[in-house]
Amino acid sequence: MSTLASRNLGVRIAGIQVVSKLDLAIRPGEFWGLLGPNGIGKTTLLKCLAGLHEAAAGEVLLESRNIAELPRRLLARHIGMLQQHTVYVFDSSVLQTALTGRHPHLGYWEREGPRDFELADAALRAVDLDGFGERSVTGLSGGEARRLAFATLLVQAPEIMLLDEPTNHLDLRHQVRMMGMIRKRCTEGASGALAALHDINLAARYCSHVVMLFGNGDWCAGATLDMLSESSLERLYRCPVERLESARGPRFYPASE
Repeated sequence: MSTLASRNLGVRIAGIQVVSKLDLAIRPGEFWGLLGPNGIGKTTLLKCLAGLHEAAAGEVLLESRNIAELPRRLLARHIGMLQQHTVYVFDSSVLQTALTGRHPHLGYWEREGPRDFELADAALRAVDLDGFGERSVTGLSGGEARRLAFATLLVQAPEIMLLDEPTNHLDLRHQVRMMGMIRKRCTEGASGALAALHDINLAARYCSHVVMLFGNGDWCAGATLDMLSESSLERLYRCPVERLESARGPRFYPASE
């Protein structure tokens, strides 16, 4: 199983320093949450780790190999990304779209086989899209389209999942279900994951580790229970935070004015 790591990584966008000298390793079995205020560069960092944004300094490594030197097809067998927004412009069926997750694993001109269809059907069932296979993607609701994008990632079955606001457009039941599926894949060792999240409590409940982006290149990372505190979150969001204990662990809320 592959480890995705950054070494002395610097990331910039539009003159903004997202991170400086970032040393991070995402291993199968770990579920990382990426936290920070709006506009801090979470999406840009994810794209850099996926090889979709050029680093300003340092390098991103997949099993000690610089991802910039790897063929895109090979990279897609190991790293998969769920983009922040899911928009389907071209007409295609739900099943055909889910099957695109298998394309990195197929040879040139090779068509999908029975096993590929089995994986796609299983992924659609897992996200409550069973029976949607022949429907057009252009007629899906925002939540249905989001679940289809995640199902396609499941079909791809990468060893490292990079997820940009994975719970966007989802109702509460499907937020919990998606986060649970990501954590299950990680705890079973099938994947490692890094997910940009706005909800602190989703990170507190589901993530084994977190990365915090403070701005001006500053960051910190570590085990979730060590990292999440009133003081660290107040520094991160510039807002007073209260901590409440629950049977499932700590929960964090904006403090009363």
